[in-house]
Amino acid sequence: MRDLIILGLFTALIYKTFKDPVWGVLGWVWMGVMNPHRLAYGFAHAAPWSMVIALALFASMLLNHKKLERFPTNGVTLLLALWIVWIGVSPLITSFYPGKEFMYWSRAFKVLLMVLAALLVIQKRRDLDWLVLVLVISIGYYGIKGGVFTVLTGGSARVWGPEGSFIEDNNSLALATIMTVPLIRYLQLQATKRWQRHLASAAMLLCMASAVGSQSRGAFLAIIAMSFFLWLKSRNKLPLALVVLVALPLIFVFMPDSWSERMSTIKTYDQDSSAMGRINAWHTAFRMAVDLFPLGGGFTVAGPAAFQRYAPDPSIVLTAHSIYFQALGEHGFMGLFIFVGIFALTWRRASAVINRSKSVPELQWARDLVAMCQVGLIGYATGGAFLSLVYFDLPYYLVLIVVVVDRIVAREMAERVKAAKAAGTMPRDVHSPYWGGT
Repeated sequence: MRDLIILGLFTALIYKTFKDPVWGVLGWVWMGVMNPHRLAYGFAHAAPWSMVIALALFASMLLNHKKLERFPTNGVTLLLALWIVWIGVSPLITSFYPGKEFMYWSRAFKVLLMVLAALLVIQKRRDLDWLVLVLVISIGYYGIKGGVFTVLTGGSARVWGPEGSFIEDNNSLALATIMTVPLIRYLQLQATKRWQRHLASAAMLLCMASAVGSQSRGAFLAIIAMSFFLWLKSRNKLPLALVVLVALPLIFVFMPDSWSERMSTIKTYDQDSSAMGRINAWHTAFRMAVDLFPLGGGFTVAGPAAFQRYAPDPSIVLTAHSIYFQALGEHGFMGLFIFVGIFALTWRRASAVINRSKSVPELQWARDLVAMCQVGLIGYATGGAFLSLVYFDLPYYLVLIVVVVDRIVAREMAERVKAAKAAGTMPRDVHSPYWGGT
């Protein structure tokens, strides 16, 4: 039955995609982030859904090429394009296992390529709201289900994600749900009905409960950082502060002793074999990047060959378990610079959008959305310090959202300036809504 439901939904998606490529982007995001086919057990489980929707999207883009946006040229998009090129350099030149590189490279390449394609397709606030909703449903499904599971089991078992996805691991799913909470908050801020706001509050609390239930130490730190910035970046700070100050401690108190014992190892990391294995992997990545400067060792550096050559303890072979050391080890110092630069420039662009539109009430939604994207990136930057999720879709979709919002706001402000000039009412105050500040 599940297979037939997925087939029906997918068929409708393909039909809609050929009429409007936006549906192709939404379908790709749904398939790539949620992996709904992994919830089926028949023919749908292993079918190449993502490949089919991608082909339909590109065909639709060709058919509707006159409706596409021009590719935005700015620091963020240029670094994204450079990142696509750079991740293919180390695997070709310095890989320890050249025959195994293509599978990992192709997965990362497809994620980044579709982000660039979406920049041509996503144009309006409606498109962005649909994209946010799809992301919330895709990850919120596992977060809400995991939160209920955590409550019912008293936090005695860990929460896992869909098989074969970026978020299959309990730690990765926890980070994904944390990053989704700000997007739910955005939808809550735009909600017009009380039941919608209450539903969003329940979803946020259950997602945080799910993240806590993963027993991930990185997620624990990410929740703290995300909660603070969520409060800092939100409107209506008092109600949100009351919810966080009351509900979050209750979630922590509710967890079993095993959770408290695991979190306490953050202070005694030098006595924890898992933590020391990660530090060993970080040293390996740094030494490799220095030796192979400015390149890295490619996607397959987490193998005996690299560790025999660079690791302080070659007997402990682990993945980097850090987005920063993963980027450094796989793609060198240049790769790390590009990777961090993408998100740093995205943050700056989001801040510029907030400042430019702060005097325009009609653009409150834009300020809310980019602010919540910043909160999501804080969660990624914090929790990602302990996870190998350089190519995870969600943070790049946050980048996409910020770039598109920036384009919409810039267009709106330009129209205001044009209208003011035509009416002869151009204000002298550079902080006016027409100028948008500096």
